[in-house]
Amino acid sequence: MSSQSVVAAVRTTPDTVLQDYQRLLELAGADKALARNVPTILKDNITWHFPMPGANTTPWQLEGTIRALRKIGFEDLVCVQNQTVITNAFKGEDLNRYVPIFRKYGIPVKYNFRKEDMEWTPFRPKAEMLALDQIYPEGIRIPDYFIGKNIVHLPTAKTHMYTTTTGAMKNAFGGLLSKYRHYTHTRIHETLVDLLAIQKEIHPGIFAVMDGTTVGDGAGPRMIRPIVKNILLASSDQVAIDAVASKMMGFDPLQIKYIRLANDRGLGTGDPRGIQLVGDDISGESWGFKVGYNSHSFLAWLSWYGPTRFLQKLLFRTPLVIFPTIVGEIEQDYLYWPLKYRFIAARWRKETEWGRLFREYQHKGTLGV
Repeated sequence: MSSQSVVAAVRTTPDTVLQDYQRLLELAGADKALARNVPTILKDNITWHFPMPGANTTPWQLEGTIRALRKIGFEDLVCVQNQTVITNAFKGEDLNRYVPIFRKYGIPVKYNFRKEDMEWTPFRPKAEMLALDQIYPEGIRIPDYFIGKNIVHLPTAKTHMYTTTTGAMKNAFGGLLSKYRHYTHTRIHETLVDLLAIQKEIHPGIFAVMDGTTVGDGAGPRMIRPIVKNILLASSDQVAIDAVASKMMGFDPLQIKYIRLANDRGLGTGDPRGIQLVGDDISGESWGFKVGYNSHSFLAWLSWYGPTRFLQKLLFRTPLVIFPTIVGEIEQDYLYWPLKYRFIAARWRKETEWGRLFREYQHKGTLGV
């Protein structure tokens, strides 16, 4: 990159978090990164429809970002949700307490899987694709609603069983690819780079606001170990913010393939030495995270990378896809959540300051005045 990319960092508390989001966006230059006089899409992150701490956009992240954007003159905001084969967007926005925030601030919500909201239109990128043109030889399609609008991504800082870490770049995965985006998992790193290249062609402004109040370690992105860290990040450089978050988690960003590829292709800065950190000092953060493993990650490895990967087209591109879908849903929603992770979430709500703030959102709906 010709000049240093800027990533803003702010240390926060539950008492000051809404104000801290305003400071964060100002430090990161959101007013200059986003185009005026066009709508701005808020792309939240519902990784698991259950309220698993560290896995999903937090209600204070959503409310704080809305208030901060409105303060600097971005009034025309709209949220776009997506679905996966096992994640329910309607259940997720309800259980994670987004709906009262949408209502209070008058934020319309659109769904990229509803024809009345948007159509999937053919798109021929100008940039050379690393993978998507091969994965979708019949042609790449994206939601027509995204074209010509700003986008603000709202990821959390967590590990991921496919990509080591997940953040701003991975957040585009849900919005720009259909519910059948699991086709891309074998070449997930290249896919994320392709999606960033496409975003740069269709969005006049791209920005990311990452919540690290509670972060996720282990077998992410859903079945994580939530850890309180009290840090917020923001940047107009999607590669740089992911690099900073990865470095805080304890990984070398340039050893993570999607970050290295994006850096090498000039889509952003993945080398921490080329990133200017502004705001609060986070130089000493190194959390020692590791990507964990469980039965779900083992089955995923078999499907996408292991010796049974030759069965992909049979299992995932034919009506037989119903069987791995059912297995995944039973495993995550009817085994892991009720038997383990709902208790982890309940303990977080009871024992941590951020869990208590989440309970306030459950009771009051919104906290801003």
